[in-house]
Amino acid sequence: MTDTPATPFDPVTIGLVSVSDRASSGVYADQGIPALQDWLGRALKNPVTWVTRLIPDEQEGISATLRELVDDAHCDLVLTTGGTGPAPRDVTPEATLAVAHKEMPGFGEQMRQISLRFVPTAILSRQVAVIRGQALIINLPGQPKAIAETLQGLPDAQPPAHGIFAAVPYCVDLIGGPYLETDESVCKAFRPKSALRASRPAGG
Repeated sequence: MTDTPATPFDPVTIGLVSVSDRASSGVYADQGIPALQDWLGRALKNPVTWVTRLIPDEQEGISATLRELVDDAHCDLVLTTGGTGPAPRDVTPEATLAVAHKEMPGFGEQMRQISLRFVPTAILSRQVAVIRGQALIINLPGQPKAIAETLQGLPDAQPPAHGIFAAVPYCVDLIGGPYLETDESVCKAFRPKSALRASRPAGG
């Protein structure tokens, strides 16, 4: 058989960027990229091509990496982790805004709302999200637990809090990217009825 079996789900290319002086220099093992791959691997039904980068906290280098992932590697979605606090070396938001065609402030606002359920210092976080071309770029927190909480939300909390990833598939639709489908036990994507695809065949 020469043909590759067709998957019922669109393929997606996802860029993962961990921004850390110490992890990129080998002082300690990076935890950001494994945490992102673990959560996204469970949440998405789509076949994923991962493009990963572990880089230091250098603004020009971060911007160059984001441009490369979108313009050259053709990533549909890029998630960064680290470098979003108020310290002098925390420059991920500035580097992200520098490559933006549009800013999407709601993502950062909701991430801070989720994190404020746990620590008052969440107001010091400066995560941003932007669109560059047909790609969505989102800054995430640096800690694996906070990454999962902001992506997935707090469905069992009172009151519940929506995670940011529920809005990602429809955002990617609107900018011309692949149709992302999620495992609802991990994260239920929200789309208006007019944007839903027809039902898949059995097994799809």
